[in-house]
Amino acid sequence: MHILLVASAFNSLTQRVHTELGDRGHAVSVVLDSGEGALAEAVQRYEPDLVIAPMLKTAIPPEVWSAHTCLVVHPGPVGDRGPSSLDWAVQEEAGRWGVTVLQAAAELDAGPVWATAELAVPPVGKSDLYRNEVSDAALTAVLLAVERFASGSYVPQSQEGTVCHARPYLRQEQRRIDWQSDPTGTVLRKLRAGDSNPGVLDELLGAEWFLHGGHPEDELRGRPGELLATRAGAICRATTDGAVWIPQLRPRRSPGGPATFKLPATLALVDRLPALPEVPAPPDPHPPGGTWTDIRYREEGPAGFLSFAFPGGAMSTTQCRRLLAAYRTACARPTSVLVLGGARDFFSNGIHLNVIEAAADPAEESWANINAMDDLVEAVLTTTDRLVVSALGGNAAAGGVMLALAADEVWCRAGAVLNPHYRLMGLYGSEYWTYSLPRRVGDAVAEQLVRRALPVSAATGQRLGLVDRLVECGPQDFAAEVARLAALTAALPAVQARIAAKKAERERQEAVKPLASYRAQELARMRRIFFDPEQPYHALRRAFVRKEAQPGTPAQLLPGARTATVPLPGRAGAHHRNGGL
Repeated sequence: MHILLVASAFNSLTQRVHTELGDRGHAVSVVLDSGEGALAEAVQRYEPDLVIAPMLKTAIPPEVWSAHTCLVVHPGPVGDRGPSSLDWAVQEEAGRWGVTVLQAAAELDAGPVWATAELAVPPVGKSDLYRNEVSDAALTAVLLAVERFASGSYVPQSQEGTVCHARPYLRQEQRRIDWQSDPTGTVLRKLRAGDSNPGVLDELLGAEWFLHGGHPEDELRGRPGELLATRAGAICRATTDGAVWIPQLRPRRSPGGPATFKLPATLALVDRLPALPEVPAPPDPHPPGGTWTDIRYREEGPAGFLSFAFPGGAMSTTQCRRLLAAYRTACARPTSVLVLGGARDFFSNGIHLNVIEAAADPAEESWANINAMDDLVEAVLTTTDRLVVSALGGNAAAGGVMLALAADEVWCRAGAVLNPHYRLMGLYGSEYWTYSLPRRVGDAVAEQLVRRALPVSAATGQRLGLVDRLVECGPQDFAAEVARLAALTAALPAVQARIAAKKAERERQEAVKPLASYRAQELARMRRIFFDPEQPYHALRRAFVRKEAQPGTPAQLLPGARTATVPLPGRAGAHHRNGGL
């Protein structure tokens, strides 16, 4: 079928539905709602067999849903209605939730039901939940709805007689934290319900800020509302019965002022921040979730696990350098397998555009950030005394994908989406992509991936050679499953032979073309982009960081591009690593 996705943005769920439907042989295109009749015009022009709205903030016009079957993905169970369904689920700590695929009708969220799916709600932020458990459930429901529609005989279930639970928009007055009375559990629920968007409006150090993200602290204590310490860019704030870590802040927009954006809390506060102790995380916190840190290392027998979780998957210069230091420490340990990643949600999305945008000299900060990323990737590429596994529990993009490809093996949760390209941000790219990508998929496919600039599913990534192992499990089970697989890998008799073989191959490749040559060629292109203020990168970065609406649908998503596909060449012509694990 020709399926048209209509969406407010090409967000994570829209990308997931786009890739998974394409994997199943459907011709899938996307139109972004830019207002002024854009959706009606697109549907009339392209005449799709089916319209699906994975994430649409506006109502589908009556002239569209009355003439075409339009399926809307609602992030709530049957009977739930309203624009803040997931926010309420997290803030009220719902143990179970659901996703409903319903047919567009005159009343929002009230149309006939084509499919539903349930999900567990773990204690994580709303955006993490959306990209993982909600995404899994939504895909299950969408695929079932598409199958039922294709049958031509299924009759969707009317919601007449269904108990309706209409929830209003969750306003800041209901999100507000009362630091003098709210216990830690309540504070965390409020922070998690607005972690990425819209945040929780609060007063701090004489100004108004939106707080983004929240994690418990098990030892530090103080007067309710008091700032206690800093750690890796986050601030620790006391509650009535404990404390929480807040990783990011966003200043409230002033009337008529420019849009503001999230930054690491200590960077956002700058001179306002009083003298506070920088309290490092204990090397082996007990229990593991008792205090927050963005980088952790642990060992289980001969396997080491270096996990990291940076907000939004972005990695600033400082974060790259800290992770590199942790990686080098991990490489000094007596392990035969080192797992990089392994946490739920984002693996990495590359350089930190928000920090770059806030810098006094964005060009210089861009340059520092890409070099710090390259240093980290180089360390992984040149590790020859153990096997390195990248474990992607969630999505990855741009330099984050190339960081993953630097390892000997890439293990990816089946629900992840990969974006192995840079050009939508006006960048050529670095992170040794001109070495790592062709050696896995071959020159022709590598060129198509970076030129077409489209997401690929984890399954397609495996077929292309980007991914070595698909991990079929839920988001909460990923870390344990990776640990199990790593233990089995480390116990294989052939591990030492593989390590010796990879060392020899790295030496052979270095003799053919040194890694330094790839890096120099990439960085020469990147430097010209960074230090030329007329390059599109600068305007694209500003628009991305400040969440400015796109003028229409990007060309690569339009229906005219729907027949373009990446060939699956059986991996012929790729320069492969030694054998599979």
